[in-house]
Amino acid sequence: MNKSYTLIEVLVAVSIFTIIIAAPTGFLVGSLKGQQKALASQKLLDNTSYTLEYISRALRMAKKELSAPACLSQNGLNYEITRSETGLKFINYKEECQEFFLEGDRLKESKDGIENYLTSEDLEITSLKFKLSGQSQTDTDQPRVTIFLEIKGGKGQMPELQPLIKIQTTISQRNLDVPY
Repeated sequence: MNKSYTLIEVLVAVSIFTIIIAAPTGFLVGSLKGQQKALASQKLLDNTSYTLEYISRALRMAKKELSAPACLSQNGLNYEITRSETGLKFINYKEECQEFFLEGDRLKESKDGIENYLTSEDLEITSLKFKLSGQSQTDTDQPRVTIFLEIKGGKGQMPELQPLIKIQTTISQRNLDVPY
């Protein structure tokens, strides 16, 4: 008597084995994609948070141009919009001329002519705009800057893994800007 398996028995066993293995494998692949997306989102949040905190601190400490205009276009300004609303220039607390601006798809800083990138190479700023309020000495409003920022992470990765953040924040100067 021959004790071997028939072809049908082998095919049924292989099919059952494939079904049992395929389900956890699909779950594992989905989990790995979810983890990649979560890590990309966290990296984007970390970089965006750092950049906005750095800009906010500099803008809060800005000083008014009181002497002959060396940095800004006219005397009496706190901030000045540059580069078609994608740049902002001011005098920082060290009396240096400082500017934040969009170059390509990255945020850049110029401080006394020395330029540095503020965002990582693998992040892409899709939109940046600065808006000023309370700049006039004839009103009673404190000067403030509103920043509109749209930033995408994971440049070079699959589009479905690229998180996107849209932020709008307003920053006012720490020192009161009132006429004496």
